[in-house]
Amino acid sequence: MIDFEKYADDLIERFRRNRSLQKKIAFGLLVVLLGLAGKFAFELFPRHYNLSLSGGSLLGNRHHLAKILSEESGPQNLSIRVVPTLGALDALELIEEGKLDLAFIQSGLDTSFQNVTHVATIAPELIHFLVKPEIKSIKDIRGKVVNMGEVSGGTRILAKQILDLSGLEMGVDYVETNHSDLDLIEMRPNRLPDVIVLVSYTPSDVAEFLVKERGYDLIEMPFPPSLAIRLGWVADSKILGYMYSIVPPVPKQDIQVVGVNLHLVANKNIDPRAIAKVIETLYSPRVAARFNHPLIEANMLLTSGYPISAGTELYLSRKAPIITDAMIDKIKAMFGLIMSIGSMGLVLLKWLQIEPEETEKKPEQGDTPLTESVSETVVAQAPDKDAPAPAGKDKDKDKSKSDILDNLGKITTHIKTLGGD
Repeated sequence: MIDFEKYADDLIERFRRNRSLQKKIAFGLLVVLLGLAGKFAFELFPRHYNLSLSGGSLLGNRHHLAKILSEESGPQNLSIRVVPTLGALDALELIEEGKLDLAFIQSGLDTSFQNVTHVATIAPELIHFLVKPEIKSIKDIRGKVVNMGEVSGGTRILAKQILDLSGLEMGVDYVETNHSDLDLIEMRPNRLPDVIVLVSYTPSDVAEFLVKERGYDLIEMPFPPSLAIRLGWVADSKILGYMYSIVPPVPKQDIQVVGVNLHLVANKNIDPRAIAKVIETLYSPRVAARFNHPLIEANMLLTSGYPISAGTELYLSRKAPIITDAMIDKIKAMFGLIMSIGSMGLVLLKWLQIEPEETEKKPEQGDTPLTESVSETVVAQAPDKDAPAPAGKDKDKDKSKSDILDNLGKITTHIKTLGGD
């Protein structure tokens, strides 16, 4: 049976005698410490990040917000390039492929993209149903031509879900067209569709043009509570009366419409520190003042269906209190662990400094005969009956070993305390 205690004593003794091994270990520890110091020093240097961001159509409010974010990002060592896309789905596909870093998208879209993460939630956009004067309610849309935005845009998906729940089937009850905002503005009035669906903050520049220059009106979109249950992305919102025209009034009074949360999403491989800087810029007072819409930081985690970005978690961790009760408990346990390791190190250092016993020399020619030498040694080492017995080196070793074992027990206790926290 192996005597583990004796085996451990032998290993420690060999290490104590092997100065070359001790130097190698010390050198290795020094290299590790220098590497860690270099890493921390590198983290302190300011970095500049280049990112790409899409706000969708050039004429939309999302693109306007993206431009503001780009212009205000300089103090954060950010360079944000605004990239127009054909719509939210197009932007999501570009992020998935790593060709785009960030994008503003609506809720209610496909969430199966594996490389897309949630950064923040912005205030809800409003779904506008702009109609020609003869259309007074949702039921009057039957048999009409409805423009639902570009095929790769999120507006089409949202509008279709709302019309489906209103009992209107595409291709049966209405004809779908997919003109862009720019196409609608450039189109001749007699070729414009009967209904135009827009998703935008108010006031929308495109909606204002269609109301004032093309004679469109706004109809109310009832918001029953069941709609919120069936479609988790919707919110109860309203467009204020006289928003787009005073004479004639459009709308004539406050109307109820469907709101949809706007989200900022990003590729999951973007540096979290860059994402944290983007969020800090987004919720800065200058961006809020220029955008003229509330950007409520408390709502930033409203779900979009995508996992939370590591950059968002980093930003939130910076906002958390520096010292908490849990942190104080960990500091106490860590202090005890350091003291135990330090005391064990001192005991071990003292034990390593004990000089090894000198080996007996063989008598050379001309020396005192062996029997005489042994006799003299025995007489010289014979203990005095009245003198106290010396402690001896064995006792020192036993005491040192006992101290080491005690400290190891303390370290184990502190490690368990840290693990429990």
